[in-house]
Amino acid sequence: MQNYQPPLRDIQFLLHEVLGYHTLLNAYEEDLINPELCNSILEECAKFTKNVLSPLNQVGDRHGCKLEDGQVITAPGFKEAYQQFIDAGWNGLISSTVYGGQGLPIMLSAATEEMWHAANMSFTLCPLLTRGAIEAIDYAAHEELKKKFLPPMIAGTWTGTMNLTEPQAGSDLSAIATKAVEEGDHYKIIGQKIYITYGDHDFTENIIHLVLARLPDAPAGIRGISLFLVPKYLLNHDGSLGDKNDIHTVSLEHKLGIHASPTCVLSFGDKGGAIGYLLGEKNRGIEIMFVMMNAARFSVGVQGFAVAEMAYQAALSYAKERKQGIPLGATSSLPILHHPDVAQTLLNIKLIINACRHLSYYGAKMLDMRRSKDTVEQGYASQRSDFLTPIVKAFCTEMGNELCYQSIQIFGGMGFIEETGIAQYYRDARITTIYEGTTGIQANDLLGRKILRDKGQAAFELFQEIDEVLIQAEQILVNNKSVYTLKKALFDTREMCQYILENDNQYYKFSHAKDILMTFGWLVSGWLSLNEIMVCHNKINIEKKEEVFYLNKMKGLESFILQNLPRCGALKKAIIGNQTLNHVEQILDLLSISH
Repeated sequence: MQNYQPPLRDIQFLLHEVLGYHTLLNAYEEDLINPELCNSILEECAKFTKNVLSPLNQVGDRHGCKLEDGQVITAPGFKEAYQQFIDAGWNGLISSTVYGGQGLPIMLSAATEEMWHAANMSFTLCPLLTRGAIEAIDYAAHEELKKKFLPPMIAGTWTGTMNLTEPQAGSDLSAIATKAVEEGDHYKIIGQKIYITYGDHDFTENIIHLVLARLPDAPAGIRGISLFLVPKYLLNHDGSLGDKNDIHTVSLEHKLGIHASPTCVLSFGDKGGAIGYLLGEKNRGIEIMFVMMNAARFSVGVQGFAVAEMAYQAALSYAKERKQGIPLGATSSLPILHHPDVAQTLLNIKLIINACRHLSYYGAKMLDMRRSKDTVEQGYASQRSDFLTPIVKAFCTEMGNELCYQSIQIFGGMGFIEETGIAQYYRDARITTIYEGTTGIQANDLLGRKILRDKGQAAFELFQEIDEVLIQAEQILVNNKSVYTLKKALFDTREMCQYILENDNQYYKFSHAKDILMTFGWLVSGWLSLNEIMVCHNKINIEKKEEVFYLNKMKGLESFILQNLPRCGALKKAIIGNQTLNHVEQILDLLSISH
């Protein structure tokens, strides 16, 4: 099976030469955004993922997890790898220095997360959820709780989870039935949660669950939900571990993929009530949980293209070795890489991964700039990161699934055989478009909360910024077809957006939400790719040692734009042109369902 090879040069090119990692001076101290420190961390991460995480990926897929006497046992080697992970300090990379973290930029974290997910997605889900729990506790908890729980969570000796979903509720959090009853300085939590990633495991001595529950006098619906910190083991007065809390692992889910990540059904309060502590104010749980969910949505977007990177590497390796048929212009059998369709497919996979990587890193930069001391910069970054979050999550995961599918196709029949290993990436990637909100939910968020709510302000400010880049590009890249292609994609997306804003039919708008999101995904990816092209153009005559790198980058990026940006026009036509079915009843009629 192909071992993961971290694409360090591509990662460093985006961070330093395109996005300007060193320019985050208004958000971080200068020593934290030192390029040499950044590269040193990336190189160490590459070694760890290549030598420790990647070799365990297939082991975890094959062995999975087991539930024995109420305790989850993880796959062979995973517990030891986690100990190496926290010993090296990876867990607290971006967490607050107040509680033991390193306080480094999210841009750097995006790059390390990419490598972790590509090498072993099942493993990385544990620190991903812990990071989100840390952010939510840091945001909402009172100081006493922070001092007790954040240092061991940041160190990684305790982990965190997110407990939202219930059997009867699914994605509809307003239907949550788990109860919380006040009792002195704490609450008794009673209810059941499903799909809890790393809800139990053998990595650490304690697990900190963040649980959504409803107080007896809470208003109905989503506004009546509170958030509670519920540890697996209670703490003694001196901070040491005490009795086990009233939490029971009912079962492990049997999943399509991510077999080494234990997805648990947890029962709270079978013996009277699990002890929990309120985070923030009563009935404000969703607001706090969204801090955690937004961190997770961004990270899942990174997952999407990271898994595709591993699938691409496996497909490329296979295509270099597998001989079949005589390619055009050849006189004897050659590796299938020489067939036009195979070569073009691999190139497009590589280029779309690069586009998703750039989109995610750019989104990470906006998250970093939210903490800028410059209030104008802070406001700009907050609006842009809010707009980008559903796009990063949905676009990158949809592309990840598509690219894993195409990578299997390179293998032909052997791709359908588990022993080749490529099928694992396809199975693992499938969850990324589902958890932390399906693609449809992300699309509804983008359309409802980010476009319709502000009457398109954030979208049209983005369009204006792309316009300005195109003006520069027309002067630098004379008669370049990729500039014209992006210009046309911008025109189509702007026209589509304006049409949606002016249309009064709500059902019509939301029935096209996914297409609207994908249109923005392609447009923003094309815009970022054009930025890369201009950087390469400026570097070619300066960096003679890497002239080939920059020339090849330019050619590839131009190919990406020319091949993929016309999708914006096609999607616009599909959205504007399809007004035949404007109500759900019409759809149900065609499905032969009575209503």
